Amino acid sequence: MRAWIFNKTHEPLKLTEVEDPKILPGSVIIDIKATGLCHTDVTILDDPGWMDLVNAPVILGHECAGIIAEVGEGVNNYKVGDRVGVCPVDPDTKVSIGGGINGAYSTKLRIPATELIKLPDNVSFVQGASATDAGMTSHHAIFEVGQAKKDMKVGIIGLGGLGEFGANMAIAEGCNVLVADPKPAAQKIARQLGINKVYKDVLEMKPEKPDLIVDFAGFGTTTANAIKAVRDDGTVVVVGMGKLHADISTADLTTRRLKLLGNNGGTVKDIEKVYQYFNNNNLHPTLNTIDFLNIDQGLDQLRAGEVSGRLIAVLD
Repeated sequence: MRAWIFNKTHEPLKLTEVEDPKILPGSVIIDIKATGLCHTDVTILDDPGWMDLVNAPVILGHECAGIIAEVGEGVNNYKVGDRVGVCPVDPDTKVSIGGGINGAYSTKLRIPATELIKLPDNVSFVQGASATDAGMTSHHAIFEVGQAKKDMKVGIIGLGGLGEFGANMAIAEGCNVLVADPKPAAQKIARQLGINKVYKDVLEMKPEKPDLIVDFAGFGTTTANAIKAVRDDGTVVVVGMGKLHADISTADLTTRRLKLLGNNGGTVKDIEKVYQYFNNNNLHPTLNTIDFLNIDQGLDQLRAGEVSGRLIAVLD
């Protein structure tokens, strides 16, 4: 099979012919049809600190959907030919594909059946792949960690790939959504989603007293300002890691009884829910596609900030 191999920091990925994965009990082998590109992969390529976090050499890529080509012993809920998406994190071992083990920048993938989600017939492979990280993570942050409910005021910081998914799903659930993003293109997307309260900075939301603010940017000041903007007894959930540190007001946190929570990833159940949104035509994120052979160029586009929404590589 063909795969993009990561060896070390500052070294470009190499498209290589490698041995096909062998089936194991409890697992399946998937012919990948779509695989998502993520900023995490750019940081793996650029930041030496990631060498302690990935099992190099390794095939990168942690967002995918495809068709089951082979089923291992003990797998009873899936069969050859099933269309599936893949949860990037093993629910038992917590190991992630595309880092801890070989991932989805490849034509085939062996994966435990516990990480599979059936893909509805009218949900495309591109949509299926996009849901397995951006969709999963944003759903978990807003609805599981943030406990968003109908009619709640939900602030979204950063309308990139994750934020757009999150805003779209919050609207579908009847939340009153507010968006903070300084980029004109992101503000345009927010208005296309029907969001009327769009700001450059989350501090501008303060008069609205949002119940929940989810920081998909995580640039330090965004988290600090979210704490100032959220209502008393409100919740701030941090997802983005634009910077790894923030100076926050502990006075606001304590005297106003705020909840500051973090979120990383999600579960199979989150992905199932995202597939339902797609299946019911309630989710319309910006999805751009490239050819699998151009994954290295796609990562360059991500690095340069030239991608709106999510970028998905497709395979024949």
